[in-house]
Amino acid sequence: MMMTANGGTVAGRTAEVLERAIGIIRGIAQPSLVQLVLRVALAVPFWKSGTLKWAGFLQLNDTAIYLFSDEFQLHLPGGPYPFPAPAVMAFLSGSAEIVFPVLLVLGLATRFAALGLLVMTAIVELTVPEGWPIHLTWAAMALGIMAWGPGRVSLDAAIARIGRALAGR
Repeated sequence: MMMTANGGTVAGRTAEVLERAIGIIRGIAQPSLVQLVLRVALAVPFWKSGTLKWAGFLQLNDTAIYLFSDEFQLHLPGGPYPFPAPAVMAFLSGSAEIVFPVLLVLGLATRFAALGLLVMTAIVELTVPEGWPIHLTWAAMALGIMAWGPGRVSLDAAIARIGRALAGR
């Protein structure tokens, strides 16, 4: 057994240093901060994509409709296949890419918004299968949000606190 100058073992001292380091890491990576960062990180790419689909309030731009009509294909067995009702699909996609990210950032109906983006991620994967590394990242973030919720820094948590307070009166 190797001893240090102050009488402790090298292994004991190493374990102590590691425990301190882990404590610092845990202090930085607070669950509510992690949940907030996950929500924002998942919202950003969908928001950016959604803003590119609109020419004005509830008015899709021509590019969005063109992409769903002529470019995007669903890569399913026996396919690829064109999207059914491309104008409707472009509208639904553009709407979801605006609404779900806003809900995520606010932390409102968070698990449902994450589920919506998980479904969209699956459709994007069927449309652009070579993008699987980033799609897998999006799916992991959505699943994490769905599993662990929005965290304390969210409207969902605030609504729950208010509900508990009102129920306790």
